[in-house]
Amino acid sequence: QVQLVESGGGLVQAGGSLRLSCATSGLIFSSYGMGWFRQAPGKEHEFVAAMEQSGGGTSYADSVKGRFTISRDNAKNTVYLQMNSLKPEDTAVYYCAAKAFDISWLFEKYDYWGQGTQVTVSS
Repeated sequence: QVQLVESGGGLVQAGGSLRLSCATSGLIFSSYGMGWFRQAPGKEHEFVAAMEQSGGGTSYADSVKGRFTISRDNAKNTVYLQMNSLKPEDTAVYYCAAKAFDISWLFEKYDYWGQGTQVTVSS
């Protein structure tokens, strides 16, 4: 059974930082591209960042470039999202997702998803 479990969300003031983790099990992690998405109330899932299975290629949404960094530890089957200089508009539920042998900007193109972790940035 494949599981993706996010952690690290919380309440932070604008300008602060958080590090999200997504621990996976039940899949060959090194064969999966990993993505982070977010969903604010009343909105669609929004692409945040993604990293290829090899760790060599990354992609970021323009809104987070220079502030967020995606990384992965294939030995720990875990992907991370370091979020710096947080803004109130970053408030959302953040989801990690896994896609076999590829990455995508589209949430529905992934094979597996986590349950999400809430990030709230106060002004």
